Amino acid sequence: MNDIFRAFNISASGMYAQRVRMNVSNLANYESYRANGEPFRKLEVVFQALEDPKNLSKGEVPVRVVEIRQSNEPFRLVYDPTNPRANQEGYVQKPNVELVKEMVDMITAVRSYEANLNAFSATKEIAQRTLELWR
Repeated sequence: MNDIFRAFNISASGMYAQRVRMNVSNLANYESYRANGEPFRKLEVVFQALEDPKNLSKGEVPVRVVEIRQSNEPFRLVYDPTNPRANQEGYVQKPNVELVKEMVDMITAVRSYEANLNAFSATKEIAQRTLELWR
C-alpha cells in the first residue's frame, strides 16, 4: 500500500511543479516595463529532483520547486529611433521574453501536467480495484 501512496506523491509533486510553471507565465509581460523604465525580466521556475538512493533505483523521483528567479538573458534590442525609450544609437531595450519559446514552454507544461494527472488517475484506479478485491 505504501507504493501506491508514493506513486500519488510523485504524481502530485509533478502536477504542482507544472502548475507553478504555468502560473509563472511571461506572456502577459511581453511588452511590460518596470516603474523605473527597465524592461521586464523573464521569470524562470527552477525544479529539483528529490533523490533518495533506495527509491531512485525504482524510478521514484518526486520533484519540488526550488525557486522562481529572473532570467539573466540579455534584453532584446529593437531599432526604433523614434521611440522615446531609444538610446543614442536608436535601439530600444525590450523584455527578454520570446513569444514562441513561451508558447512552447506553456504547451510543454500543460502536457507534463496532463501526464502526471493520468498517472495519478491510473494509480487511483489501481487502488480502487485493489480495495474491491479485498472485500
